Amino acid sequence: MTAPAQPPAALRYAYGTNGLADLRLDDALALLADLGYDGVGLTLDHMHLDPLAPGLARRTAAVRRALDRHGLTVTVETGARYVLDARRKHHPTLLDPDPRARAARLGLLRTAADVAAGLGAHALHFFSGVLPEGADPYTAWQRLAEGTGTLLDAARPSGVPLAVEPEPGHLLDDVAAFHRLRTALGDPDGLGLTLDVGHCLCLESASPPECVRDAAPWLRHVQIEDMRRGVHEHLPFGKGELDVPPVLAALREVRYGGLVTVELPRHSHAGPGCARDALRFLRQAEREPAASGPVRAAEQTGAPPC
Repeated sequence: MTAPAQPPAALRYAYGTNGLADLRLDDALALLADLGYDGVGLTLDHMHLDPLAPGLARRTAAVRRALDRHGLTVTVETGARYVLDARRKHHPTLLDPDPRARAARLGLLRTAADVAAGLGAHALHFFSGVLPEGADPYTAWQRLAEGTGTLLDAARPSGVPLAVEPEPGHLLDDVAAFHRLRTALGDPDGLGLTLDVGHCLCLESASPPECVRDAAPWLRHVQIEDMRRGVHEHLPFGKGELDVPPVLAALREVRYGGLVTVELPRHSHAGPGCARDALRFLRQAEREPAASGPVRAAEQTGAPPC
């Protein structure tokens, strides 16, 4: 007799602190724990565990205690817009023609790797950056591979996997580009993928559930939000075109065990309400049959709606 199939793995939901920028980090962690989240996507930035301010080791230890107290798992994210350059978003990058600028980004990422180790994070997120004006793509790919290789060496002792995110408009902008980087580096064990499901809807030819299944062996972190086809705008659930139940079913099917992090960086003005509504929506969507069609946004009561 054939043994019954094991039930799909339960999903664990998190919320990104880049969508709670108006809250102190301690308040944000308490909020997410009270709402019932399993974890947090912690963006290192001036308002939440500033990676450039003094006393980072001490502050990291305090955040680790807070995470443990609230029972939250963490992914460390490095997408802060102006943490290195107060005037240019996400600058400098690993692609910068100036070696000193590349070194500044790599230094931040190595610091983030130390923070991730100190927090017991399940992944360290990073991105390639936009191809600099006038730059040669071939050279930029070489720079990205070199920087990623150095970061892999820095992160390897702690065992925290890297999770590079394909970002619309960046050099590494889709899953195929991730595979190009992975192959160039010899398919290292420590290099995985941050899959933003909304980005799949925005620019991938495969459907979001197909993206999940195709990327399953390399998934280290998942971000999710609503989005419209061809438009890179992070939206609250129910405001876009993402059919969420099939995506969650695919994540359970492949037994993804990391965090599924809601990514609403432009909604901090309504962060507590957005976090509440998102978790309600996801839990409802997870209960829906995958073929049932889009789930409506949950009824909004209590805190101001998202």
